[in-house]
Amino acid sequence: MSLKRKDALMRQKADGENKLKGRLDFLAGKGVDAGKVEKDTIVRKLKADIRAVNARLKAIADAEKLTQDLAKAKAAKAAAKLKEKEGEKAEKAEKPKKGGGTGQEKKAKPEKKAAPKAPESE
Repeated sequence: MSLKRKDALMRQKADGENKLKGRLDFLAGKGVDAGKVEKDTIVRKLKADIRAVNARLKAIADAEKLTQDLAKAKAAKAAAKLKEKEGEKAEKAEKPKKGGGTGQEKKAKPEKKAAPKAPESE
């Protein structure tokens, strides 16, 4: 999710918490007991809104963590592949060529004997 979405949710959460605090202060000033405060519909709705925003924020955090984990795994895979290629290059450099020597010497080819010519008939 985008950073703007996360910021908007943080503002919604802060706003909901402020409204809840204001409602609790209002009810406390009115002299309402704790049992009725918990049953107050506005208080319950504000708490539910805060829980919903928290759930959305958790989902965003989980998505960000997953993205980071995948990025780390991708980087590790690329590093392993690069290391493997370097290992193959080192093996090729150490491995002698098929010629057996350094490649600078050439074996002399045996000369072919000329085939005897057939006598010419007249």
